[in-house]
Amino acid sequence: IPELTKCSVLMRERSRVEEMIHAMQRAGAGSLQVISDFDMTLTRFAHNGRRVPTTHSKDSRHPISSLFNTDLLNTYYPVEIDASRSTEEKLPHMVDWWTKVHELLIQQKIRKDLLAQAVKESTVMLRDGYKEFFDHLAEQQVPLLIFSAGVGDILEEVIQQNRVFHPNTHVISNYMDFDHAGVLQAFKGQLIHTFNKREGALRRAAGLTALQGRPNVLLLGDSLGDLTMADGVSEPENVLTIGFLNDQVEQRKESYVNSFDIVLVKDETMDVPNAVLRHIISGRDRK
Repeated sequence: IPELTKCSVLMRERSRVEEMIHAMQRAGAGSLQVISDFDMTLTRFAHNGRRVPTTHSKDSRHPISSLFNTDLLNTYYPVEIDASRSTEEKLPHMVDWWTKVHELLIQQKIRKDLLAQAVKESTVMLRDGYKEFFDHLAEQQVPLLIFSAGVGDILEEVIQQNRVFHPNTHVISNYMDFDHAGVLQAFKGQLIHTFNKREGALRRAAGLTALQGRPNVLLLGDSLGDLTMADGVSEPENVLTIGFLNDQVEQRKESYVNSFDIVLVKDETMDVPNAVLRHIISGRDRK
């Protein structure tokens, strides 16, 4: 896989990664599932030197710009990526962040009929190579579970507008609850934030029948909290993890290399995940 030799690719144990990819290739597409974060994993972190908005951040060109709040991002994002703090220390701050974002959205009486236009006029961008990623998985009937702490309604709209929302795609996220007039009144279910995805994986992902009998997992994320997204997989055999290290590279490089199998440093493309998938899925054809 030539893409794994790029200078932006870091691996703690290259031989282990190669062994796992070969094992997954031998098992083929029928044994594979892909579990991915959304914001800053499937979407770009930056474009032309500027941050790309997330489903929680701010883009002034939005007709409902209150959906996206810079002050909260500037307050809490540095805590989320602070390499000197433990997950336990970060947890209360993450709960505060997500709770405040959701309260702000409810106060603004967000209208359901404006969401599509908001996404259309935003600058949110999926990573280069996204079409091959989504389309290839759909063609091979490999389930894609998107596990996001963002806003599910917006996430789905982004994927729909890019014409890659296929039947094999399943989403676990924070969904808006609209009243009879189509105005946001609450959020459904239990809050999902960056560091409680394990609970969501065990509670909800394990119940998705499309994922049963697929013990090989390709996991994509940009946060150490994303590593727990596969905890709902029953009897996993191979879990290959790819981490996008988008920001504060020097401070976080060691912890990412020690935690993810493959680390992609400031890589705004899906080149490496696509190459790995091509290699794994080609195994079935060669049997």
